[in-house]
Amino acid sequence: MIAAGRTASPAASLLRLTRNRPQPAAGERCEMCAEPIGESHSHVVNLDTRALMCGCRACYLLFTDEQAQLRYRAVPERYLHFAGLTVDGRAWDELQIPVGLAFLFRNSVQDRTVAFYPGPAGATESELPLDAWAAVVESSPELAVLRPDVEALLIRRTAEGGGSCHLVPIDACYELVGRLRTLWRGFDGGTEAHAAMDAFFAQVADRSRPAAGAGAS
Repeated sequence: MIAAGRTASPAASLLRLTRNRPQPAAGERCEMCAEPIGESHSHVVNLDTRALMCGCRACYLLFTDEQAQLRYRAVPERYLHFAGLTVDGRAWDELQIPVGLAFLFRNSVQDRTVAFYPGPAGATESELPLDAWAAVVESSPELAVLRPDVEALLIRRTAEGGGSCHLVPIDACYELVGRLRTLWRGFDGGTEAHAAMDAFFAQVADRSRPAAGAGAS
């Protein structure tokens, strides 16, 4: 205790502040309430900035109501496989996506469908009109189960003209893009990037269930 009429020296004050300073938090924390979260955790999308936020389960559940007019929306955890649904070469050319991999989602703020494809700089948005996508959806109405902002249609085309089509959480797409950014070489990605894609799509296939009859579940 400091005696009356005396002031603490700058060194003593600094020492006291240092002793009382909280220790830095270890591990990841919810970006909304700062509660500790594990390595495997849920995400919430900021609809205005498109940023993904790490969230604890309690905060995540606050934003699961799809009808609520909120700035944030919880990213669902479902994976679906559209068996037999691929985008043929002509339709892919009309979408004007330069590589054989892309994810598309409905941006509710812009009120349009946007497409992203991977590259050495990360996810590149296709700035070209996507009117051709409306034709794809018209011919495949099962795609209507895609939830705006939080789910994406992940399409991969092979050189032989085949490929796969999955509905995945939007955070899975950004995870894939993050992996590929460090591996991508040249125009088509190179051997390492393709190996990473193979591993990623194997995980997606394991987690996916048939889209037929999935509805809004």
